[in-house]
Amino acid sequence: MPRILTYNVRNCLGVDAQLSPRRIAEIIASCKPDVVALQELDVNRARTGGVDQAQVIADALGMQVHFFPAIREMEECYGDAILTADPSTLVKAELLNGGSPAFVEPRGALWVSVNVGGTEIQVLNTHLGLPGSDRLRQIDTLLGPDWLAHPACREPVIVAGDFNTPPLSRVYQRLAAQLRDARTWLAASRWQPTFPSRAPFLRLDHVFVGRSIEVLKAEAIRTPLARIASDHLPLLVDFRVIAREQCARESSEVSLVEDRRVSTAAIVGQ
Repeated sequence: MPRILTYNVRNCLGVDAQLSPRRIAEIIASCKPDVVALQELDVNRARTGGVDQAQVIADALGMQVHFFPAIREMEECYGDAILTADPSTLVKAELLNGGSPAFVEPRGALWVSVNVGGTEIQVLNTHLGLPGSDRLRQIDTLLGPDWLAHPACREPVIVAGDFNTPPLSRVYQRLAAQLRDARTWLAASRWQPTFPSRAPFLRLDHVFVGRSIEVLKAEAIRTPLARIASDHLPLLVDFRVIAREQCARESSEVSLVEDRRVSTAAIVGQ
């Protein structure tokens, strides 16, 4: 049973003011994920001791790391990463500017193809901006032909990250129209917030899955260490890939239901 974890690590600075990439790695290791999507990593930045946080965490976990700096100043970088011990290939890593004017803060995304148990899964990791106008442009870019609508971004697909947006927002709804929030599969997990870590009440971190992914479990990790290691809690999702035939059958059933709804509406409207 494969699992993915998304975690905004806040440059590994805990709410207790302790700076520790290895503490972050310890939390991740306890969850035993196959794929890890991390946001807010410092690489070679003076403010965090010049450490390559992405590599330190990957080495501690025995994983390969794909890192993309949304911000680069000389040798100092700040951005997001996808880690995995499974065979993986970086497909794309770019800023989500979509040709728009400069954002308040640059934000990017990574797309990595990961072979999990013999199945190629397209995994995207992102960290959207704080202003609503930025997030709307960024999510439109992510949903566009260079990313999720690209022919190579075929099922199974998982999109994870810190979206800085709750479920009722326009940004969330646009993405939820294309993919399914992993927490909506299971009633018990729907209201598990991830921010702020000490007393969480906001759902800002999400995992969205395509139609060929079945979610088996989704939970915010609320251990004592996770509550202090970052200002976000990790979100862990267990899943399985649905066989292509089953996926096609379920898609046909959904289409049939939709057709019936349209027919019924047409009759009522006559």
